Amino acid sequence: MARFAKWVGGGLGWVFGGPIGGVIGFALGAMVDEMGTPVQGGTAGPQMGYDPRTAQNDFAVSLLVLTAAVMKGDGKVLRSELEYVKKFLVTNFGETNAQRLLPVLKELLEKEIPLRDVCMQIAQFMPEAQRIQLLHYLFGISAADGDVHPREVVIIKSIADYMNISNADYESVKAMFYRDIDGDYIILEVDPNASDEEVKKAYRKMAVKFHPDKVADLGEEAQRAAKERFQKIQDAWENIKKRRGIV
Repeated sequence: MARFAKWVGGGLGWVFGGPIGGVIGFALGAMVDEMGTPVQGGTAGPQMGYDPRTAQNDFAVSLLVLTAAVMKGDGKVLRSELEYVKKFLVTNFGETNAQRLLPVLKELLEKEIPLRDVCMQIAQFMPEAQRIQLLHYLFGISAADGDVHPREVVIIKSIADYMNISNADYESVKAMFYRDIDGDYIILEVDPNASDEEVKKAYRKMAVKFHPDKVADLGEEAQRAAKERFQKIQDAWENIKKRRGIV
């Protein structure tokens, strides 16, 4: 248990303090109580081997906390959702560390998450591209069972608002998982009645804004998800081009 706490604490940056640190501290404390093993060195933190290069760990811990909030949104926790999260953790941190982090998630599922405070902390420290990547993962978790539950959509919308993600960006990511007749236009953040030239400009803007290089420091899985999102932007543009006969 001490080695586990050291791994979680070592290498964390801004997520160590504030609301996120408090929630994670609760999860670790609950695990310590259950296992009856003291965590040597006190609370996990800088004294346990702090590494300033923390983007991946900060992102992963933020994802765990927000994931717990979303997974509880429809009143039940599904195996498909847990498998989706496990795949992300395994790809980014390896099988051993994923097995250490999943129990933290399970403890977080038992705790009330101060969602607004957690999201405001994320908004303060995390770059916009990474916040939007978080949103992409949350919709992916919600859709892991083949359906995006309306209650989970409400929670993810609140998360987006608290994290200062624009409504246009939120709707764009949502449309990649929750399709409707105007989904291609929503993905490109442009009105269906816009001119061909306006649609072209919207596509070019989105292609720059959501280029996978924006999250290059978050690891292989985040890069893969960013490429999938980028491909959906390109697919939306191709669909509109075909329907409109744009050359």
